[in-house]
Amino acid sequence: MIVAKNRYFVLHKPYKMLSQFVGEKVGTMLGEIDFNFPTGTHAIGRLDNDSEGLLLLTTNKKITKLLFESKTLHKRCYLVQVANAVSQETIAHLQAGVSIRIKGDVYWTSSPCEVTIINEPIIFNKINNNTQNIGIHTWLCITLTEGKFHQIRKMVFALRHRCKRLIRISIEDLQLGNLASGEVKEMHEEEFFRLLKI
Repeated sequence: MIVAKNRYFVLHKPYKMLSQFVGEKVGTMLGEIDFNFPTGTHAIGRLDNDSEGLLLLTTNKKITKLLFESKTLHKRCYLVQVANAVSQETIAHLQAGVSIRIKGDVYWTSSPCEVTIINEPIIFNKINNNTQNIGIHTWLCITLTEGKFHQIRKMVFALRHRCKRLIRISIEDLQLGNLASGEVKEMHEEEFFRLLKI
């Protein structure tokens, strides 16, 4: 058992689970994970209900500010399954920045990011009962430093690709690795801070 003033956890958030412990009951919540989290544990940032993968939790109230509100930008990497074949022109557009429009007007433009087409990620093919026959599709690896609401979904949709699956696999050097869906790993503070570069 790790004994420390604050505690730090890595969770493989399942598909269709909310990134919160309490709130209006509209779906499965973090409290239903089979793990005895200490009082005061909260998620650092969010993954939306339909997204999966790396979610950080802690009792340290300062971490969210250090990680997502600091002047130092932190990289987040996602595996993204989109409908249909993706052209190199679309990849270049995603890399350069995508204008997100609302009612015809540009609401914001995404910052430049890293985007590559990848092979089917076998490790994620059959987890979370979230496999579906969607016909032609493409897997992308997208690394960005922004984290606006539904950002990746909006970016690919703006370029006429529907996001079918979104899996966060890392934040800086902290990797999801082989953690199974719903599995939790506790980390020492020193390693947690070192891997997140905070």
